[in-house]
Parts: sequence; structure tokens; C-alpha cells
Amino acid sequence: MFFRYNLFAIVWACVIFMLILMPGNNMPDTNIWSVLTFDKFAHFFVFAVLVFLLVIGFTKQHTYIWLKFNAIKSALAISIGYSLLLETGQSLVPDRTFDLVDMLANTIGCFLGSLLFYFVYKFNFPN
Repeated sequence: MFFRYNLFAIVWACVIFMLILMPGNNMPDTNIWSVLTFDKFAHFFVFAVLVFLLVIGFTKQHTYIWLKFNAIKSALAISIGYSLLLETGQSLVPDRTFDLVDMLANTIGCFLGSLLFYFVYKFNFPN
């Protein structure tokens, strides 16, 4: 039952893996400002979606009760840890390096993904 409710989050995490570890010269260059680039927006967006999907999957599953009632905290911890692991792994990819600003974009995206869940489901968290 756990896998069934978290399938979308697992698939999305695999998509993030492929996107983040893509060589740097394959990314479009669309600088709006010096900090807000397509790359930063992509980091922000994909991790917001990941947290949103994880929280939904964790709250619907019944296999791990602790995870069900601590879905947001768990999804944030897993997503931020995953983003740190991927950012560190970028140093092994040609034309990519660990970027602290990317890590910040990932983390902000994680928190906004949990906030999005909070507003979409109108405060209906399990007690």
C-alpha cells in the first residue's frame, strides 16, 4: 500500500535525478536577473512538486502510521536530504558543480511545496 500511494513521488524523484544530473550545457540560458534564472526556477519547481507528492502519498498510506501523522516533516526531511545528495553529486557531472544558491532554491521549493499542500487541502491534516 505504501508503494501504491507514493508511486508518483518516486517517479518524480527519478525525473529530478535525470534533470539535475544533466550536463550543464544542455540547460537553456534565460537570465531574467542575476539570481533568478531558468535553472533556479527549475530547482525551485521540481522540489515543490516532490514535497507536494510525498505529503499526499504519506498521508494516504496506512502502512507506516508514524509517517502518516508526520507527513510534512518527513517529506521535507527526505526532499531536502535528496536535494543535498543530488547537488553534491553534480560535481561528478561535466560542466556542473555544487551550487549553494541551487541548494537554497531547492529548500525554498520544498517549503513552498508543503505550503501548497496546506492550502490545497484546506487544513485537513490527520490528527
